[in-house]
Amino acid sequence: MTVRGRGEGRRGAGGRAGRSRRQPAGRYGALLLLLVATYLLSASGLSTVAAYVQFVLFIGVVLLVLRTAEVNRAVATAAVAVTLAGTAAALGLALTHTSAGDGVADIWKGLVLLFTAVLIVRRVLEHPTVTVQSIYGALSAYLIIGLMFAAFFGAIQHLGQGHFFADGQPANTQTFQYFSFTTLTTLGYGDFTAAGNGGRALAVIEALTGQIFLATLVARLVAAYRAPGAQQDQQDQQDQRAARRRWPPANVSQGSRVIRPDRTGRPGRRRR
Repeated sequence: MTVRGRGEGRRGAGGRAGRSRRQPAGRYGALLLLLVATYLLSASGLSTVAAYVQFVLFIGVVLLVLRTAEVNRAVATAAVAVTLAGTAAALGLALTHTSAGDGVADIWKGLVLLFTAVLIVRRVLEHPTVTVQSIYGALSAYLIIGLMFAAFFGAIQHLGQGHFFADGQPANTQTFQYFSFTTLTTLGYGDFTAAGNGGRALAVIEALTGQIFLATLVARLVAAYRAPGAQQDQQDQQDQRAARRRWPPANVSQGSRVIRPDRTGRPGRRRR
């Protein structure tokens, strides 16, 4: 009859913990594709229809993020309920075709995107290893930030008094997203510029956010990225070093003669 020792049980628990630590930091490939599809739809000529379809797509973004984020089930359920209720109310306001309704809908859209970006960055940073899914998550958060600022620019246009862009440039979903991503990447083509102080201040905040995000999070993840085989080799080396430090084995009873390995890992002389 084989009896599992106390130390062996600890090693089994440690192995399970090690496997859980090696799990990827979420699955963000589908989320990245959904965000790219959302941007392409908004950049098409169907800007009016895309503004309404975005509400549905952003709900899908929230659900995907909550699925990969390690949050309490009750918190996730409450977040989904609040998102659905708020999106339904914002969509109802947008259908009124009033400036106030469109402005409130854009604010809600920006807040939902901010919530999802925070969840993604938190999940990526909490994971001990960097995988390709971590990079997908960082890129998804970067796209979400651009869409979020575009929604806030739209809210300023609808709730403000004058035109958002200087020289009477058209202000719609297409131009707001174009202005947002050129600002986020600090390209600054100059064809669209904010006319009011509120839009300029928000544009400066977005430019700083984009630079800090790329220079810190994305650069750190790319530098620390390891292929799956390299991660497994590193984990095996760590397990071997930990096994050599544990001596004598916990499952060996007292009084038994054991052969202690030398520094090379080969059995040494028998102790008397």
